[in-house]
Amino acid sequence: MAEEGSSLAVGVPKESFPGEHRVALTPTALPALTKAGLRVVVEAGAGAGAGFVDEAYAQHGATVGSRAEAFGADIVAQIRTFPANPDAGRGDLDQLRPEQILIGLANPLAAPELVAELATKGVTAFAMELVPRITRAQSMDVLSSQANIGGYKAVIRAARLLPKMMPMMTTAAGTIPPAKVFVLGVGVAGLQAIATAKRLGAVVQAFDVRPETAEQVESLGGKFVKVELDTAAAQGTGGYAKEQSEEFLRRQREVLATVIAQSDIVITTAQVPGKKAPLLVTEEMVKGMAPGSVIIDMAAGQGGNVALSQPDQEVVVNGIVIDGPTNLPATVPVHASMTYGKNVTNFLFNMYKKGVLNMNMEDEIVRESMIAKGGEVMNARVRKALGLPDLAPPAPPPGSDAPGEGGS
Repeated sequence: MAEEGSSLAVGVPKESFPGEHRVALTPTALPALTKAGLRVVVEAGAGAGAGFVDEAYAQHGATVGSRAEAFGADIVAQIRTFPANPDAGRGDLDQLRPEQILIGLANPLAAPELVAELATKGVTAFAMELVPRITRAQSMDVLSSQANIGGYKAVIRAARLLPKMMPMMTTAAGTIPPAKVFVLGVGVAGLQAIATAKRLGAVVQAFDVRPETAEQVESLGGKFVKVELDTAAAQGTGGYAKEQSEEFLRRQREVLATVIAQSDIVITTAQVPGKKAPLLVTEEMVKGMAPGSVIIDMAAGQGGNVALSQPDQEVVVNGIVIDGPTNLPATVPVHASMTYGKNVTNFLFNMYKKGVLNMNMEDEIVRESMIAKGGEVMNARVRKALGLPDLAPPAPPPGSDAPGEGGS
């Protein structure tokens, strides 16, 4: 860490994951950091993929340097840290050092063994996707900010692939009917997909196993597809849908098959953290759609909601295009980087106040997002996945009379 009396440095390396054009901090995020007394070191070219040139970083107070200099900072901010960048990111492990702070997406529940490997470096690592979805942490929620962008871009991709126009048009040659869009999964990405498709003039329907999302769908001008199923146990924790039994999914698919067959565009968004994505659209359903129809499987990177979909490929089956993008936010890198950078800044300021960095383990945001510290895997869910015992609760601060006192 920085020597006493000197300011802490935040390093921003260039992303090395294939196709990743985002950057963890944009030039516009720097004034707040520098005003708080933090120094920022940006690797040359780190923002180039999103159109943020080195000169812009320098003008906003950053030092532009080498990759080693960025990784030499006290705090390193990335889009994808090593666990979420297992191949190219491995080359950066030797640049990490004990007590250094690492902040970024880490994919910890899907790759717990890599979290254990990262922990051996002694770094204090935070996985931004584990920030709890509580009111106080909304401004730090990278999953929501990036899913919002992904839902928008999914519709834009579908419109590009669809051999029809989206809105209804009345012309001298006759009336062109609007495209029919069906969104499966009404989380942040699904809601933005609904809103975007409506703005483009489509007729939109949506479905989610959580019946309470019907009001959200209808508020955006969509129609909620009602399925008479036992959905009482569908709500999971943190705002996600719970993983369902295969029997539940089988009955659900039977009900949804008719709607899918009548749709021009189907967008699937259903994912369960750390689990394989549920299969929602079977091969039979795909083949029941009309030639020229388009499916965007936003869960292709987690195994896919759609049979026959492949990660980062456009598969054509009987004239139906199945697109499986795995990193839609990176295709809109300007705004994706800006929102991500704001999330990271707010996350950092939750711990860094008045020139002091306090990683208070009594703070739910800090505790739940911390995956490694001092050589240990810290997150309870990651430890469970590794078969490790629960950690002992932290000792009370010196001078306190009871556990839990002394934190702020």
